[in-house]
Amino acid sequence: MYFLSLQNHSSEFVMSLVYNAAKIKQKEFDVSQSLNGKLLALIFEKPSTRTRVSFEVGIKQMGGSTIVLNRNDIQLSRGESVADTAKVLARYCDGFIMRTFSHDNLSTFANEAKKPVINALTDQFHPCQALADFLTIFENGIAFNELKLCYLGDGSSNMCNSLILAATMLGAEIRVATTKAYAPNEKVQKMANEAKGRLIVTDNLEEALTDANVLYTDVWVSMGQEEEKQARMNALKPFQLNKNAISMASKDAIVLHCLPAYKGFEISEEAFESVNSRIFDQAENRLYVQQSLMHSLFSQYN
Repeated sequence: MYFLSLQNHSSEFVMSLVYNAAKIKQKEFDVSQSLNGKLLALIFEKPSTRTRVSFEVGIKQMGGSTIVLNRNDIQLSRGESVADTAKVLARYCDGFIMRTFSHDNLSTFANEAKKPVINALTDQFHPCQALADFLTIFENGIAFNELKLCYLGDGSSNMCNSLILAATMLGAEIRVATTKAYAPNEKVQKMANEAKGRLIVTDNLEEALTDANVLYTDVWVSMGQEEEKQARMNALKPFQLNKNAISMASKDAIVLHCLPAYKGFEISEEAFESVNSRIFDQAENRLYVQQSLMHSLFSQYN
């Protein structure tokens, strides 16, 4: 009923979401009535472009309706508890998509609402984006058990956390190229090491990039980290996704970025616009994986 983080689900379930998304994209799986008569609330404590538009479009294409609530639209901004807000909104709405800061608050909301809840991003995880990434990898003909994904940059980010969980869950190898200060979360590393895939964390670019068939990066400074900007820029500069990085990887490697991109920082303009780039396919795929997910979670719930 909840999709808060990938580790709460089986690899079979995650694979089914990706495969069904591919069928939805190819119009081989009709979800046009899956949300008929359902009203879903989109709660955004953080601003959004791709997440909001892909969910709203997806819901409407599936026959549902939406109400969008920013933080200032509800009493959270004036001190009402997350639990009380969840209990009230659950009386009106059939399900929730929530983009917020604290993962604990998201978990509290889900526990109190007792209706389907999707994590549209927290400071700790971004699982919907990871699904779109793996759909993009799948449609480029890369088998998950042959995947060597190299993530360059901030290994402590919510995006890297979710990629690590997805990759190791699906039997892939993921290499995180970063400094010790920005290494992945220890709990996430522990979960990855207990999964069937393989995680490598290194500051050695050659080790990370050799034979990699997917190159991935994300912003170095996320919302709420502005005071750390200069320190992050200095520490992560060697891990830019650029022409040199592409030259060290497999000759058919694809380039991914979850956007927004700050060209000249985490990714060069040349890499962003290269023939290797699948970045805008990746952004489009948010729509299909979220429709697959909503079909699975919401259409079965009365």
